[in-house]
Amino acid sequence: MDDEQRTGGCLCGAVRYTFDPSAVISTHHCHCTDCQKSTGSGKATILFVLSDQLQIDGELKYFSVTGTDGAEVSRGFCQVCGSPLLSQIIGLDAMKIVKAGSLDDSSWLKIDSNFWTTSAKPWSPADDSIACMPRNPQL
Repeated sequence: MDDEQRTGGCLCGAVRYTFDPSAVISTHHCHCTDCQKSTGSGKATILFVLSDQLQIDGELKYFSVTGTDGAEVSRGFCQVCGSPLLSQIIGLDAMKIVKAGSLDDSSWLKIDSNFWTTSAKPWSPADDSIACMPRNPQL
């Protein structure tokens, strides 16, 4: 990965974020039903990023749910346009989850694995050319 800062934000521009590429822990497709509902699609493509390396400009609104595996997930979105941008697993403060679709340029992404393949939809199947996990990985 090069040294260029990664940037992203919402549709209306009210929220912007920046992080160094070295802050990326891993990238994944999550096919859980919560991600399906929160994205309106068959999966969420997500990046695990070190929290202390992520700079956010603007105000996010959060909605928290208890996920299928029992973890509380707080999802951050722009309070103006509603774009989903970030998630946080409560109690796992060291990392944030960035929605890949909110990146200004996502061409550099290399997806490491699929989560929740048991709930992947036939019209949006898991990519079996990469690691597939039936549920969440153990963090």
